[in-house]
Amino acid sequence: MNSDTKYFKKLGVSTFTELALLLPKSYENNFIDQTPQINQQNCIEVEVLTTHRSPKALSIKFFCKTWNEKLNAVVFRPSPYHNKIFKVGETLHVKGKIIWSGGYLQLQQPKVIKEINTIIPKYKTALPNTLMKKLIKKYLNEKNLKKEHLKTEDINNLMLLHFPTPSFLYNFVKDGYPFEVLRSLKYCEVYSYLLALSKKSIKYIAKSRLDSSIDDFVKNLPFELTSDQNKTIQEIKDDFLSRYAAKRLVMGDVGCGKTMVILASVMMCYPKRAVLMVPTTVLAKQIYDEALKFLPLHVEVKLVVQNSKKDDDLSKYSFIVGTHALLFRELPEIDLVMVDEQHRFGTKQRALIGHLAKDGDKRAHFLQFSATPIPRTLSMMHSSLVDFSYIKELPFKKDIETKIINKSAFKDLLEHIEKEIKTKHQCIIVYPLVEESEVIDYQSIEEGRGFWESRFENVYVTFGKDKNKEKVLEEFAQKGDILVSTTVIEVGISLPKLSTIVIVAPERLGLASLHQLRGRVSRNGLKGYCFLYTNLKESRRLDDFAKTTSGFDIAELDLKYREGGDMLKGVFQSGKSFEWFDMSEDIEVLKEAKENIKYNTKSDCTKKAGV
Repeated sequence: MNSDTKYFKKLGVSTFTELALLLPKSYENNFIDQTPQINQQNCIEVEVLTTHRSPKALSIKFFCKTWNEKLNAVVFRPSPYHNKIFKVGETLHVKGKIIWSGGYLQLQQPKVIKEINTIIPKYKTALPNTLMKKLIKKYLNEKNLKKEHLKTEDINNLMLLHFPTPSFLYNFVKDGYPFEVLRSLKYCEVYSYLLALSKKSIKYIAKSRLDSSIDDFVKNLPFELTSDQNKTIQEIKDDFLSRYAAKRLVMGDVGCGKTMVILASVMMCYPKRAVLMVPTTVLAKQIYDEALKFLPLHVEVKLVVQNSKKDDDLSKYSFIVGTHALLFRELPEIDLVMVDEQHRFGTKQRALIGHLAKDGDKRAHFLQFSATPIPRTLSMMHSSLVDFSYIKELPFKKDIETKIINKSAFKDLLEHIEKEIKTKHQCIIVYPLVEESEVIDYQSIEEGRGFWESRFENVYVTFGKDKNKEKVLEEFAQKGDILVSTTVIEVGISLPKLSTIVIVAPERLGLASLHQLRGRVSRNGLKGYCFLYTNLKESRRLDDFAKTTSGFDIAELDLKYREGGDMLKGVFQSGKSFEWFDMSEDIEVLKEAKENIKYNTKSDCTKKAGV
């Protein structure tokens, strides 16, 4: 590829498989038609008998050598080129649409062609079609594709798309891609993607092995850890004992007990230092309080938020919990970096987080925690970049009833809220907007708050840009009845008395966000209610959401209803939309590709080692 590197760079490809996946957008069939195909494009050999020019058209009489008969032709709005090429006595191969006109065959807009009895692929890429065809002819062959470990069947199917036969083209125009070709496209696309991912996977030597016992910590907890929590802790322990720095994503549903896994990781790290960064001050304080409550007294814990004192010596503490304010402090030596909901931080903040784990060529162990489970398909894909742990089991069984309601059920909703408040339970009303909008047919916070404030006591209001939102949330948790809010309460607030959440315009939110919001209720086994208030007459997506409370099932639904690229952006911050491979349906294709990547990578390593 050396001499043509600039072209491949322009195309955005680095392998022969990626080149093969740049398929023709159409084909030009230049096979000679032995009989007239009426109302279709025909390719024939002709001799120019006469021509007649007028300002608006060029009339031509051909003798069609292919069919042995005379033929009328017309070129509308002719250019000097047409006058020059259609000379009396010339023999040419032409192509155009054949119609009946006045009892004679007529060829419309005849186009002179130089290549006959061939099928010409038409590419739509950053390169001219002629150059693209040359590159395909030069580099796309069985030998090159075999070097990249593609199977013969897949190679043949890819080659057929770039060098089609007449029978393939006929069936393609009639029925589209055959099933076996479509499967090859799916396989090659995801195989190529996985191959690129595997090259990004780099293992770093760990700064230290973290091998402290957590037996006493677990024994002194006032409750038993779930089997999923224990399994995840063991997986992290195995990481910490490796010579390589851990890169693990711990996924668990809302309320699954990730905090206990975080604290167990701190104890495995002790006496070395661990840092946890979270997206909100409310969540930072919440975990800080949990740490003070459950960690042994000899483990010094420090909270760092925006208004924390800047002159405090952080080297005195074994566990530091904070928001992004941590990124602007002089931090001491760290052996374990933990981040909760990393995708909620900005690009620059994520880069700084990564910097916390660096120490020359060595790295601190790195754990990410997320309450947004991702589908099995995505985790299988990205297992070469990061290890995964799942906490599906909940310490308390959630009992949440989800109802889809509209304006006609508003009276019943009010009665339900009044009843819950009388039993000392709390309610949240989530609005789609802060201020009135002409575009959205729902009330905003500003329009709706007056109703709630006039009808109920202890009503609190907050939203994303509210500078006092964290104070409002803390006060509501202590003494509020109703919170009127936007989705700002999606992550990082523990409300044990919250029994009801009303989500206005739920169709405007992704299923993962809806699940996060619903997860605010029934945190400690309290009977919970989620009302989806919508103007839609029906929504299959909301119906499916209402039928399950499992975050992992919701993740699969989210993948089904949304673009795969969106999912990737949300979790891995690197959008990838597939043209052929369908993440919600092609799990078996993914399994096959993943196995082959694993096998072929080992095979290549063996060859390099000279075995």
